Amino acid sequence: YKQQKNQFVFIAIFRSGKYVYKPIMNQTCCPQYTIRCQALHFQTSKSHKKVLKKMLKFISKGDVSKGANDEEPMDSHIEDAVACDFPYKSESHVSQSELTPLGEDHTGSVGNEDKDSGETEEEVNVQKVESDSLQICADKDTPVPGEPSHSAKVVHAPPKPGKGADLSKPLCRKAKEIRKEKKLQKLLQNQKSTLEGSQLQGGDQALLLQNSKPKTNQPKTIEDFVFVSLPDDAPHKLEVRLVPVSFEDPQFKSSFNQSATLFAKYQMSIHKDTPSDCGENEFTRFLCDSPLEAEHVPNGPECGYGSFHQQYWLDGKIIAVGVIDILPYCVSSVYLYYDPDFSFLSLGVYSALREIAFTRQLHEKAPDLCFYYMGFYIHSCPKMRYKGQYRPSDLLCPETYVWTPIEQCLPLLEHSKYSRFNQDLKAVDEGRLKELGRVRVLHKRTVMPYSVYKKRRKGPSDEASVQQYASLVGQTCSERMLLFRS
Repeated sequence: YKQQKNQFVFIAIFRSGKYVYKPIMNQTCCPQYTIRCQALHFQTSKSHKKVLKKMLKFISKGDVSKGANDEEPMDSHIEDAVACDFPYKSESHVSQSELTPLGEDHTGSVGNEDKDSGETEEEVNVQKVESDSLQICADKDTPVPGEPSHSAKVVHAPPKPGKGADLSKPLCRKAKEIRKEKKLQKLLQNQKSTLEGSQLQGGDQALLLQNSKPKTNQPKTIEDFVFVSLPDDAPHKLEVRLVPVSFEDPQFKSSFNQSATLFAKYQMSIHKDTPSDCGENEFTRFLCDSPLEAEHVPNGPECGYGSFHQQYWLDGKIIAVGVIDILPYCVSSVYLYYDPDFSFLSLGVYSALREIAFTRQLHEKAPDLCFYYMGFYIHSCPKMRYKGQYRPSDLLCPETYVWTPIEQCLPLLEHSKYSRFNQDLKAVDEGRLKELGRVRVLHKRTVMPYSVYKKRRKGPSDEASVQQYASLVGQTCSERMLLFRS
């Protein structure tokens, strides 16, 4: 089933326990698009860094961010997309009439306009002072009437105290950069003192010059935030354990009761389930039963393939569990549940980032494993749009099953909740059903193609239902799976 599950994620089929399902996209009220993140090229956004730093501060120092409890852990983060509500006009596009300072002959007309518009005298004075900070130096040549003048230049005069930045002074710099520069200068002086009295060779001079230049800052990767060495006296300890979903595994068996209790607490608090809806039987059926079988291959990851629970232990207690499937080409996220008491840590976002980092880590052992699947993206549901914040990511076209960058899909989804992403109107699904007779059927403990079963069948024809099944799974899967017929 491992290879079959890989094919499933390519045709938008996912699982819930042992139950696999695929929504009919053009009929459902909320179309669900398969979404994947390109883990190897993942770009940590500003909001993601905030979540990672918040967790790091909590573990290393015990700090709890103010106002963090007001943030829903799975909500979208919009800090990275700040829009300006006013038009910006650069200096090169400002006309001379807008820059001409107010003279005495203009104050009268301005005063008359103030009476009509209701502006106060203080507002006029502010406008006059601000306009004095710009001066126009006209060129000696007389401009040609009717043509725009290109000879006028904008000269910034030193502003009056409290009236803006002094452009004659250098820009402010970060204290971190200043410290680095001072450290390099001190190192340079020490090197010069040791070589005093002797002539430096060309190579030494180049080396000193290279060391004296500040190096450009490299953007931090997700590993720089996740895999950080903590002090020995840190107030908290966070441990992430990967546990196979199997009652034969000692770690899974010993943590089952605690994990099931956490699941019930999460469901009742977040989703308002009743205790009978989230008991141990429901927990086992939903998040422990799996059609995947554990498998270890020579070129695969050390943990092998199959279904796993990624447990987050904080100070010896489970606070979150991410249910994932590890497949040859991807890590597929199935579900997440966490302790609502720790919502201030944004565990939904944090666990997704950890799973992306885990995917990148598995890629080192299994080169083909390079994608992180986040289930379905539902654009018509605001609470599900957070998945689009993990970039770069792609959505699967519901008609041709071709991956399309999410940036190209969002404008189409804003116009219509169901959309075909592939703009090539001639393109079709290459894996569509072509031969119904080759569908594999299990009948009376015998495997046979549907063409043979159809001849043996007694009673009314079931071709319509078999046709629907084969159309949903495609030609490839229909020849690998067995359709049970009584």
